[in-house]
Amino acid sequence: MDDMISRRRVVKGIAAGVPLAAILADPNLARAVAATLEPVSLTLAGNRKIAALAVPAKTPAPAVVVIHEWWGLNDQIKSVAAELADNGFLALAIDLFDGRVPANQVEAAAASQAVGANPRPAIAILQAWIDWLKSDRRCDGHIATIGYCFGGGWSLNASLAAEVDATVIYYGNVRKSAADLAALKGPVLLHYGLQDKFVNTDMVKGFETEMKQAGKPLTVYAYDANHAFANPTGASYPYVKDAADLAWTRTIAFLKANDP
Repeated sequence: MDDMISRRRVVKGIAAGVPLAAILADPNLARAVAATLEPVSLTLAGNRKIAALAVPAKTPAPAVVVIHEWWGLNDQIKSVAAELADNGFLALAIDLFDGRVPANQVEAAAASQAVGANPRPAIAILQAWIDWLKSDRRCDGHIATIGYCFGGGWSLNASLAAEVDATVIYYGNVRKSAADLAALKGPVLLHYGLQDKFVNTDMVKGFETEMKQAGKPLTVYAYDANHAFANPTGASYPYVKDAADLAWTRTIAFLKANDP
């Protein structure tokens, strides 16, 4: 345990002041930062569910549930959690793929489609982890969700399934009705790219209409970018540094503003 704590201090010292994008773009640094997170687990319906917890310097603190892209709970998403902890949040990166980390787009598509085809287990996992955070002494009782792509849609699903204070969506599926959205308890922040053919302007405009009809607060930011513009590790879509940096600044400000 002492060796682990020492290693975390060394890595945090090396990564201190390094922008999130630079960490994500360097596989070795992302791996080292990811290794500083605390492995945690819970048992749900007799099965062990895993996650990785990034603890801020000061606790109790507001918590953020971090939901991965279709690439699973990898070093990238753990590094995002670590950056959230550096900003004062207790960040829990959860796993909706039961430990699988897809190696290619075919595996990633299959894993995400399997979750979508039978969403109840994923909803139960999200609810269980939110309850876990609420009972953890390091959490001050306030919880938000954030997710990217596949995880962006599931960030919204999590906030519909459990009472949380805020929701952040990076280019995730937001095709919901006003009736669906009635369950939201806190405001929503959505980032998307104007060149995105999946989470496109038509989908976003429809979401804005349904959120307004439901009487729920929503902030939307559009960027001159494609899908997954905030991920420098992706090969499918171009990383757009200016957009990613601005989206991250807005995300941190939104989370801090909505910590009651």
